[in-house]
Amino acid sequence: MEQLSDMANGQTYASNGYQDNNNESDRLPELRRISSASNFYDWEAVKNRYKKFHSDPNVNYFWRAHTITCLVLFCATLLYLSVFETSNFDTEYNTKRGLLAVILFFLLYGVIYTPDGPFLRPHPAFWRFILCLSVVYELGLIFLLFQNASDARHMLSYLDPELGKPLPEKDYGGSCLIYDPANTTDPFHNMWDKMDGFVTMHFIGWWLKALILRNYWMCNAISFLFEVLEYSLEHQLPNFSECWWDHWIMDFLLCNGLGIIIGMKTCNYLSLKPYYWTPMWNIPSYSGKLKRMVLQFTPYRWTEFDWSPTKSLKRWLLVLLLIAMFLLAELNTFYLKWVLWLPPPHPLCMARLVFILCMGATAIREIFQYTDDSSCQKFGRQAWLLTAIIVTEALICVKFDWPTVSKPPPTRIIVIWSVIISLTIGWTLWHFCLKQLIFARQAELKDQQGSSEVIRIVERSSEIIGVLKGQVRLFALLKSQVKSFVFLKDQVRLFVLFKGQVRLLVF
Repeated sequence: MEQLSDMANGQTYASNGYQDNNNESDRLPELRRISSASNFYDWEAVKNRYKKFHSDPNVNYFWRAHTITCLVLFCATLLYLSVFETSNFDTEYNTKRGLLAVILFFLLYGVIYTPDGPFLRPHPAFWRFILCLSVVYELGLIFLLFQNASDARHMLSYLDPELGKPLPEKDYGGSCLIYDPANTTDPFHNMWDKMDGFVTMHFIGWWLKALILRNYWMCNAISFLFEVLEYSLEHQLPNFSECWWDHWIMDFLLCNGLGIIIGMKTCNYLSLKPYYWTPMWNIPSYSGKLKRMVLQFTPYRWTEFDWSPTKSLKRWLLVLLLIAMFLLAELNTFYLKWVLWLPPPHPLCMARLVFILCMGATAIREIFQYTDDSSCQKFGRQAWLLTAIIVTEALICVKFDWPTVSKPPPTRIIVIWSVIISLTIGWTLWHFCLKQLIFARQAELKDQQGSSEVIRIVERSSEIIGVLKGQVRLFALLKSQVKSFVFLKDQVRLFVLFKGQVRLLVF
């Protein structure tokens, strides 16, 4: 097979297919034989069996665990800090340093010994680090949950002295005139006032969320429902009070919509892109090595997420739960800033968003495999942790500011959400219960009608068979009569012959 090699890009592809993807129609039985032989079912390999993919199986230096090296470096660091460093008698400084050392030790041990996740790029150790860091984050949230609001805000001041101070929330409502003729200097000042850094964050955020969810329907449903939630909760947080065009034109259509479209286009590109990984040491040119280093931060392979929520009740309920948890995580972003007095531009807010996205990428992948793979009987580690984190964050918001969270919504909001929930429950009962019962009853009636029709056909066939039997008997009788007639004819011929003989004798 002729190979077309592009060593400068660090990738190689074949004109008639990849080395390990020949006879693609036969790949599934082969993969199943390998899986049964090793008692391991590679769901991802089976799902991507028709895609162009090949990877070098050799393990190089950067993919080894280096357990002994890490242990020696860790012990050497502790030796230096405990023996050679000058002691500090500041209790607060030592406490912070000791807690940081404990966290770093846990992260180091977890990165070395935690099992790999579903992603391999840029390196499995990165995703193991995210998993261990999510454990640390959840432990910190649980600790905050058992404090009161003032103590929790004061604890954040240990991270940054500027925190722990009340912050005014910006009201995005106000005048909703797109064109203000009263302001001759800048009649579009209302629109320009809304064009802050959050517009870019909306676009980038939904581009990344589309890469995580990989489904148009789910992305648009979450985007629409969150705008409805902002309408519903503007009586609790002033930050949710926005103009109608800010909700539906700037946010839903422009920022969110364009981010979703570009994100799904990126998913299509990554799905069709061939993946043939060449080790960097096998690339001769320095430019090729550099490009291969850049490609290390792209996906190792791309699995499409065909959620098919109406395929089964399990899928439907999991998709509904996923959408609910996604919306709750979005709400936690605003409520945590409100109850803990975190300014929106603070690095902690941005770090949390990036951290949630990293956790969400692995968690959504694990949830989809749990939904799609019949052999997967256990909820993923990262999905379990992220669910616990979202719930704990929500409980912190409820506990620290119950008067705000418990403000009753207006009547129109209650009516809107009652209709949405009722339609969802009604459609679920119809599609997965009543519809199935109706179809089953119709099938049973068809079977009964078919059985009665078969009985009538059998009875009619019996009558026809009886008539045919009579005809056969009559035919047999006629046949015997014909045989008798032929025998009589032969006797007549013999008689005539005998008569001729007699005449001859007489003569």
